[in-house]
Amino acid sequence: MSNNYANPDSIVSTDWVAQHLNDPKVRLIEVDVDTAAYDTAHISGAVGWNWKSDLETHVVRNVADKEGIEKLLSSAGVDKDTTIVLYGDNNNWFAAYALWLLKYYGVDNAKLMNGGRKKWIDEGRDVSTDKPAHNATKFSVKAPVTSIRILREEVLKSYDKKGVGLVDVRAPKEYSGELLAPENLPQEGSQRGGHIPGAKNIPWGQAVNEDGTFKSRAELEKLYGDQGITPDKDIIAYCRIGERSAHTWFVLTELLGYPNVRNYDGSWTEWGSLVGAPIER
Repeated sequence: MSNNYANPDSIVSTDWVAQHLNDPKVRLIEVDVDTAAYDTAHISGAVGWNWKSDLETHVVRNVADKEGIEKLLSSAGVDKDTTIVLYGDNNNWFAAYALWLLKYYGVDNAKLMNGGRKKWIDEGRDVSTDKPAHNATKFSVKAPVTSIRILREEVLKSYDKKGVGLVDVRAPKEYSGELLAPENLPQEGSQRGGHIPGAKNIPWGQAVNEDGTFKSRAELEKLYGDQGITPDKDIIAYCRIGERSAHTWFVLTELLGYPNVRNYDGSWTEWGSLVGAPIER
């Protein structure tokens, strides 16, 4: 796929997926915001992951643990030679989050299907309701790659330092403090509205075209560069719960080649409720 991206291998087209539907070395995984969407229809052979039950731990708020990710990949029939292609609704919000999480555990052979679920359906391509049964494997992942994730203590220490670029990828009304969540979701999740002081508001959706595919490298460089989110800085991306910021992490890291981008997955639900954490409105 052209567009001159830093890592063009990080995405595949719907055409590529259509050509590899029966390739045993390719595993499609759908991850949706609407966890019921997969059951209504999905690309034939795709495995469905539920972000609420599969990609987080529940007693302690955290990302899925090493064992959880290994179990997911093993039951999806993934081995070390498998190319993992992730896609989903909302222009790949949670597909990008799942990809970030796989990269966090050192799983490098994962890509996004450009345009996501909507583009596949809009093109009139075949879908299925059958749930595939793949032969289970024994897949093991590595220790976490901590350089792509940032936790609250470090955000508190570094958000106002020179050389740090904070990007708030939520909608403008969330950034301003008017809303606590996207308009179509319940307004819950944090005690206060606003944003981390100094953060630039570049909504995640500005990185994609009408059809959900990513904008060109030149357009993306201008979008972020004009707001001072440049590759020479330590970039921290956040949203409300970490999935939209994972989408922006993907754009900055894989498409633009920024060397130091970390996803603050605690995001606003954490920061907006932290005692003593500064906010701006």
